[in-house]
Amino acid sequence: MSDPAPPRRIDVHFHIIPPFYRDAAYAAGAGPALGRYPEWSPELSLELMDRSGIEMALTSVSQPGVQFASPAAAAPLARRCNEFAAELCARRPRRFGAFALVPMHETGAALAEIAHAYDALDCAGVCLFASYGTKFLGDPRFDPVLAALDARAAVVFIHPTYNPSSKAIDLPWPGFMMEFLFDTTRAAVNLLFSGALERFPRIRFILAHAGGLMPYFAWRLSVSPMVDKRLPQWPRDKIFAGLRRFWYDTALSPGPQTMGSLATVAAPERILFGSDWPYANAPIVAAAIAEHEAPGFLAPAQRAAIDRANALALFPQYA
Repeated sequence: MSDPAPPRRIDVHFHIIPPFYRDAAYAAGAGPALGRYPEWSPELSLELMDRSGIEMALTSVSQPGVQFASPAAAAPLARRCNEFAAELCARRPRRFGAFALVPMHETGAALAEIAHAYDALDCAGVCLFASYGTKFLGDPRFDPVLAALDARAAVVFIHPTYNPSSKAIDLPWPGFMMEFLFDTTRAAVNLLFSGALERFPRIRFILAHAGGLMPYFAWRLSVSPMVDKRLPQWPRDKIFAGLRRFWYDTALSPGPQTMGSLATVAAPERILFGSDWPYANAPIVAAAIAEHEAPGFLAPAQRAAIDRANALALFPQYA
């Protein structure tokens, strides 16, 4: 019997940690929810990708983005990160693409960086965080940015951050365990019920980590207008249709516990492979892929679609 064809995965949730960015975050007393940045380099990235059947990785800078910097410093730091990512893509165009980091302190700086990312750097899309301070995506203050992205039919990868409300909770557990999922969920609900999905219909939004809690509490969400008349009085099928508008990645969410719920909410052609490397270390990525490939879990055609085919609908340039 011949060996099966390699999966040639397209990983939409793969992080870079430029050394100058890491140093700037530490100097500002900031950093990831893990406390310290994991080891990262292009060479380590490629080693992990080769071991994991990942042909193409769409890179992004993770939490906290450049929000720790002053408005004057955030824009040039985001530009430097994006040019770093673009240089990596130029050196290895068959292995890396990039989601651009957007400085969101000021609308003008955000719009300028979006234009530069698309027109000068040829980025595959942008990475936005689920929240900025106390405001979540879907809030009207972000409409000018979303309008610019809608005009470009952009792919927007939504990554959680450690929201101030989560930091105030008196629990000893690190933010990535639970709070990241709540951040994504709040943004997705806000995008849906604020009407942002309808105002900006050309944006393709990817939700990290299988959408946080979205798969699990979709039914509760669908009946919420029946409970509280202050909500838009939408029929339940409209809410479910809104949830199917999103794309969902599998990062840190590969098993039947999460994927079973996701399968009832997401359009099957909108589920994408994600690893979350290097914050999810190599043993975790291996364990996640073992779950993903477990006999009897996913049909081969479904697994192949998640690995590659679904992503090509968003990124045909990587075919």
